[in-house]
Amino acid sequence: MSIFKNIINAWKSDDLLSQAWEESLSMLMLSQKIFVKSIKYLNSGVDIESVKDLKKRDITINDYHKSVRRKLVTHFSMGENSKHIASGFILAEMAVDIERIGDYCKNISDITIARESKINFDSVSNEIKDIEKEVLKRFKETIDAIDNQDEKIASDIVKSYKPFVAKMSDDIVHNIISNTTKVSSESDAATIVLYARYLKRIGAHLKNITTTVINPYDKVGYQNDLNLL
Repeated sequence: MSIFKNIINAWKSDDLLSQAWEESLSMLMLSQKIFVKSIKYLNSGVDIESVKDLKKRDITINDYHKSVRRKLVTHFSMGENSKHIASGFILAEMAVDIERIGDYCKNISDITIARESKINFDSVSNEIKDIEKEVLKRFKETIDAIDNQDEKIASDIVKSYKPFVAKMSDDIVHNIISNTTKVSSESDAATIVLYARYLKRIGAHLKNITTTVINPYDKVGYQNDLNLL
């Protein structure tokens, strides 16, 4: 049985930890829904009022995060629960990454509101679409990996982060800044660079979450002792 499976069993054996675990999953699923709507509104450039309403959903994620913290503190304030402290640390790390995903989704909505028009992705349109699809896929895979304790899915997500998310984002940013890629306006250039970076960061936090399935606490967010960020 993997370390993560032992931790899951510990979480589910205690009411407070079980609640914190379920709330963490709910946070992740809500983040996925917000992300889907964020990129939909960004690409359409319409329905700004709906975007403003969507931003408010981040408050729900923050409330989940605070609730998870409270439950963990309450659980570990009882001396007999100290044997599960590593599992509490891991769950706290997961909650932080999920909360950060919500923040980046909110940042995407901020771009949409600031522009109030559809972005012209010009020559990087295909690359942007590829990253969007990759991150969308990773949301589903991350939820599957965490919920089903699937080490293979988790390992694949971690190993493929750099070539399929980080490098693609870095190439877009580098080519625009170096003027290798021509963009129709300075506004579009700034928007595309920010958006590519936000997609990369969301992908990074999803990757970090999946490392909890395959790594002990001291290596959560890392692979072979090298920071994957």
